[in-house]
Amino acid sequence: MDIKLIAIDIDGTLLNEKNQLAPATIEAITEARQRGIKVALCTGRPITGVKPYLNKLGIDGNDEYAITYNGALVETVDGKVLSKETVKYDDFLEIEMMSREMGVHFQIETVDSITTTDRDISPFSVEESHLVSMPIKYRTPGEITRDVNIYKLMYVDYPDKITKAKGNLPRSIYERMSVVQSSPVFLEFMNSNSSKGNALKALSEQLGLKPDNVMAIGDQGNDLSMIKFAGLGVSMGNGIEEIKKNAQFVTKPNSEDGVAYAINKYVNQ
Repeated sequence: MDIKLIAIDIDGTLLNEKNQLAPATIEAITEARQRGIKVALCTGRPITGVKPYLNKLGIDGNDEYAITYNGALVETVDGKVLSKETVKYDDFLEIEMMSREMGVHFQIETVDSITTTDRDISPFSVEESHLVSMPIKYRTPGEITRDVNIYKLMYVDYPDKITKAKGNLPRSIYERMSVVQSSPVFLEFMNSNSSKGNALKALSEQLGLKPDNVMAIGDQGNDLSMIKFAGLGVSMGNGIEEIKKNAQFVTKPNSEDGVAYAINKYVNQ
């Protein structure tokens, strides 16, 4: 295959089971880039949570790219925005109200912070704040006004609560918004145009590439759209079954350097 762009999810994919970037993965990505292949990290994280890995991989400049907030934002790694999709204010109001009815913690993510509407902040929100190097703050729903650019809404809670909430969402939400489960404790809501697949398609077109020139590697539900878009969709061995079913190849798990294995198999030959 004539792969010219590799899109890689971060959590559960690029990073191993210890949340670390393994030497084998760095080596494989570095070799691919030396062959002239673009590597774009494609994640639900904001850019602050991506920068440390871009730095370790030596990816920098105005001709390198990152897809963040699950596709709501496509930007160069030095900060130039190529495309963005924000959440409608009325959707924020409805999803926040339903979180109270369902008894799940709720937060929003903007370009510079995580904001929770629960004074009793979820430990998962605190953990994510540390993980992506974003400050976390509490605001009442009334303090979040129409002029706030929201990239995604999130239900953040224990897996059983997230599963129940997901099952109780009205069909109209799925019809009106992009809804993905990025981990057992995160259910995310975005503009209907926001997805990793749509963002990867836009980036590919920007680079003059076709799907057959794209390899995408992921493990969770928020990776499904890019796995389907790419000419070569790769599921991690630790990926959920839906990803494995839709991928052309299932690589080793992240605990066994699955990203490096896939890149060496299809690119570094």
